[in-house]
Amino acid sequence: MDGREGPVAASLRFRLSLWISTAILLGAAVAGLYSYVDATSDAHHDQDTQLRQVGYLISRLDAVPTSPMARERVGDVDFDARLVVRFIDAPGAPVPKPERPPHFSPALPDGLQTVTSGSETWRVFIRTNARGVRVAVAQQTAVRDAAARANALRAVTPVLFLGPLLVLMVTLLVRTMFQPLQKLAAQLRERPEHDLEELDRAALPSEVWPFVAEINKLIGRTVRALSLQRRFIADAAHELRSPMTALSLQAERLVASDMQGEARERLGALSAGLARTRILLDQLLTLARTQESGNGRLAQVPLKKIIQECLEDLVPLAEARAIDLGVVGDADPAVAGHAVDIAILVKNLVDNAIRYTPEGGRIDISVTEAGGCVVLDIDDTGIGIPEEERERVFDPFYRVLGNGAIGSGLGLAITASIAHQAGAGIALLDRPDGMRGLRARVTFPAAC
Repeated sequence: MDGREGPVAASLRFRLSLWISTAILLGAAVAGLYSYVDATSDAHHDQDTQLRQVGYLISRLDAVPTSPMARERVGDVDFDARLVVRFIDAPGAPVPKPERPPHFSPALPDGLQTVTSGSETWRVFIRTNARGVRVAVAQQTAVRDAAARANALRAVTPVLFLGPLLVLMVTLLVRTMFQPLQKLAAQLRERPEHDLEELDRAALPSEVWPFVAEINKLIGRTVRALSLQRRFIADAAHELRSPMTALSLQAERLVASDMQGEARERLGALSAGLARTRILLDQLLTLARTQESGNGRLAQVPLKKIIQECLEDLVPLAEARAIDLGVVGDADPAVAGHAVDIAILVKNLVDNAIRYTPEGGRIDISVTEAGGCVVLDIDDTGIGIPEEERERVFDPFYRVLGNGAIGSGLGLAITASIAHQAGAGIALLDRPDGMRGLRARVTFPAAC
């Protein structure tokens, strides 16, 4: 998970929510259908029981209605919904036919049955009492079915509402369960590129622990590979320093010998190349040391004192090019770090500013405190760096094309490594006053 939403079909969270929701909806549909059928059957059974009860009660009466009007009066109950009672003919006990339908045939047997009278269908219970009187208690099937459907819908309604509610709950629960993975992705995204600490699996689901363990193993292999690479570079640089020093001494001795003009000119070029190579080796050793020094305990370093010490070494270079180099402000905060490393950081930034500032230019160094941080700004009036290359210049051996300054491309890489070890941020910005040049800004966390 990289923190960004990928294709929906590839999302494990989406697929899990979809399958669980589908299962819930199918289960709700099956349960609803079963409940509907069962509730309808129960309603019909209860209606049949009601017909039987009414039939038994009427058949036990000692007297029977003597007029059609008496047999038709059922109070204020709606005719379509009420039970209809009919006395049908029986052997030896003729009963007058009702004045209005339904008409039931005397040939109907006792018991429950569904019959048709005219254009209507009726559910009828017929019983013959001990005196031979036959009673028919009936109700229209349409009314029965409507009542049964109403009861069934009342039984199914909770299931219909519960299904979508469960789907919503599943979606929220799945999203909540995946929150630890999203937080882990956010932490990895915000990590500095040099942070190779192992991932903490304590807050993660146990199902992803094997995955995290393999990632930690990969991080461990990467750390070992980088360590071997840095050690190789440091060892190679260290081994080359002795022969380079010997060559430099030999070149210095040749300078004192009698040479022709062309030979002396070539010797000068050789001496300059040897000097650049020695500087490169020193920077390689410094870079390797700063990259390996991140485990030491940080101390409180007075930043103003470090700046003053660096200026003592660099002011002669600035004066040789008529550059106005100075400190602006009187702030004297302390920052967390190693004094030697902080000195290298400041010296590299100021040295870069001197190298890329034309003669007669100006370099201002200022220190401010804001928001619990210490901000070191170095403003120059040099040629600047294109905005699209300001991140690349922190890479080892990367140099901006088109400038004539001599360098190896390691100064800013060393500076960035030291800033990272001190927990500081470093950036190259435009000057706030709109003038030509560049602002190098380092933001330190204040020392506790």
